[in-house]
Amino acid sequence: MDNISSRYEIPRTAEFLRGRAYTRVALQFPDELLKDAAPVARALRRELGGGGTKLFVMADTAYNSCCVDEVGASAIDAQCVVHYGHSCMSPSKCSTSNLPAFFVFGKAPLDVGACCRSLLDCSRESNKPILVLCGLEYAHALDDLKGAAAELCKSDSCNHEIQYADVMCSEMSPSSSPTAEEQCRQSNESTHNDDLANFVNSCCNVEGSMRKYNLGGLTWSISIDDKIDDYLLYWIGQDNSAFANVALTFNKCDIVRYDTVENQLSRDVSHLMKILRRRYYLVEKAKDANIIGILVGTLGVAGYLDIIEQMKNVIKAAGKKSYTLVMGRPNSAKLANFPECEVFVYVSCAQTALLDSKEFLAPVITPFEAVLAFSRGREWTGEYLLDFKDLITSEKPEVASRSTEARFSFIKGGYVEDDFPQENEEHPETSLALAELTEKALSVRNQNNDAVLYQGGAKSAIDYLKARSYRGLTGEYEVAPDTVLIGRTGRAAVYSDEKTKQ
Repeated sequence: MDNISSRYEIPRTAEFLRGRAYTRVALQFPDELLKDAAPVARALRRELGGGGTKLFVMADTAYNSCCVDEVGASAIDAQCVVHYGHSCMSPSKCSTSNLPAFFVFGKAPLDVGACCRSLLDCSRESNKPILVLCGLEYAHALDDLKGAAAELCKSDSCNHEIQYADVMCSEMSPSSSPTAEEQCRQSNESTHNDDLANFVNSCCNVEGSMRKYNLGGLTWSISIDDKIDDYLLYWIGQDNSAFANVALTFNKCDIVRYDTVENQLSRDVSHLMKILRRRYYLVEKAKDANIIGILVGTLGVAGYLDIIEQMKNVIKAAGKKSYTLVMGRPNSAKLANFPECEVFVYVSCAQTALLDSKEFLAPVITPFEAVLAFSRGREWTGEYLLDFKDLITSEKPEVASRSTEARFSFIKGGYVEDDFPQENEEHPETSLALAELTEKALSVRNQNNDAVLYQGGAKSAIDYLKARSYRGLTGEYEVAPDTVLIGRTGRAAVYSDEKTKQ
């Protein structure tokens, strides 16, 4: 029980709840920590002293366990959510919610001595300043690591330029978090022009003579005269989504990872660079898509409605059709119900945005990749962004005109011309206008169904449906049925006619 109390910070959690007089509290556990849910709830109830506080355990979240499940908490009228385990620390949609959150990251074991020796070895070998980042579950050991490294540096010659990131906070309240409108305004100020690098730099704010970075719940500052690309990033933790977020966002930095399980240093991050190359391939593939599905992967992260609306505008401006789909956690079986969608845009938090779509019928891309794919003239410089809040802008994209020249498709191996919106297109009022429209309609109607179904010829879901041989129970019959048969009634276990035979 002492281990539970220390690892899950029971006294600190109870002090937080008592100080704010919460009476209905939701305890959110990820799947890997669900086995400790009952002992944690009992220990917390014992620490609170039974002062009328009701605790509710939440598991199997509708979306991602790293985000605060506001939907589940609202079902029980919770006044606060205590989030256990790894968290992406994404700001909640404070403009519509007043639900505070308290984060308990846990205390994963770390061999401070071995980690310190590995850190100093990197310091001797590298001529770059070192920035130490870690998974939030190892943040409890950073102070011990700083002290041990300082002691060893006194007796050994090493590079003293070692900087440590800090945890942003362990609690999040609506009053202290920016609203979606404020984030949108800040994004407009930092991404007003079309330079793609500004998107990536928007996770950095200049404060006086320092650049302050915030990413994945960590924060650090460097001098305004220095560049983050000149640092060696030393990651403490596992090869998970948090590490991928850091490695892809700062992919121009030298990165090493200290494996806390094997207690050894890993310098090979080539698999993440392969992911980056595959993402570029998916961007090129998305450029040739006509029907786009927007997957809603969160209902709690601030600005998700704004980025969905922005994706609709970007897709529409590119002359493509979009459909918004809400289905919880996406999988291959769910997405297979929408075969007309040639690509999906997944709107979620930064640490779950990279959805492996190898087993899916259609690729799944991020909002950042969608901006690259559907904005004509946009080029990828190699920099990457996973947090969609830095993409939010109130400016609507310009609709490309028909005079835009054809683009080269790397997937099809030739030049292609995109179809653009025709809502405001004026048809010439000539004697041949009706004939031209009729000829165009007949050419679309007589199009080869195989081209529509399998070669991306459909421009919308209705075109795809018309090309299918089976369209569901429409009620349109050339010959009406002679008789109507009455089916069996009752339950599948025992039908009504089966009861009479017994």
